[in-house]
Amino acid sequence: MMNVARMDLEEPVGLDPDRLGVLYAQLGNAGAVEVMCRAMDALAGRLAELDGLQARGDLRAIAKLAHSLIGIADQIGMAAVARVAGDVTACARSGDAVALAATLSRLHRQADGALTALWQDVPLNA
Repeated sequence: MMNVARMDLEEPVGLDPDRLGVLYAQLGNAGAVEVMCRAMDALAGRLAELDGLQARGDLRAIAKLAHSLIGIADQIGMAAVARVAGDVTACARSGDAVALAATLSRLHRQADGALTALWQDVPLNA
């Protein structure tokens, strides 16, 4: 009988509460919320764009776009998203299609979890 390993695709969301605290301290409530909303919108749009680039096999564009996600994610405390975006950049630059596909999937999972967590914490009356 063959043993089959099961991979758990859930992982903790890597949000940096200290980074968010700095953002609120520097910009105030309304300014921080505005920055977070813009960053979340940019992140979601670029993640969708990555899917199209992957379908076309444009590794150079994937590397460039994934690299740009690092700054956006760092700005709003998404440490794990920034780290995985760096991994996607490295995989695209290496040309390893299998690793790239797996890492892009991980990026989507991390970003979805982080976006959901942040969205739940954004005050709507800011």
